[in-house]
Amino acid sequence: MAVYGGIQAHELERWLNALTNAAYDRRCPLSKVHGGNARARTARQDLLHLAQVFRSGERIRDDVAASLSRWCQHYLTEAEWYVLVGSRKPVAQSKASSSAADDDALDVLYQHRVG
Repeated sequence: MAVYGGIQAHELERWLNALTNAAYDRRCPLSKVHGGNARARTARQDLLHLAQVFRSGERIRDDVAASLSRWCQHYLTEAEWYVLVGSRKPVAQSKASSSAADDDALDVLYQHRVG
């Protein structure tokens, strides 16, 4: 699965909690998912639906983990993924493409890391 790898079924609860917390943290990039408020609202609804079907037992763990991996690929940037995985904070590609606000948002997202 490209850069993002896969979310293991045994890690699903931790991922759902971390992503849900980050999606509702107004300081995080996930609260304003790239593309505006409507896209962020859809991302949060999709995430809450995945959490609900997992916790209610409607779908098996492996299916929900695969769906959550697809959610991450669709809504997260590569830098956000690496921050959540718990690897070292990504180095800014260039000063021109990176702003202080983006760096601050990734610092806040680092508080929600899973790994």
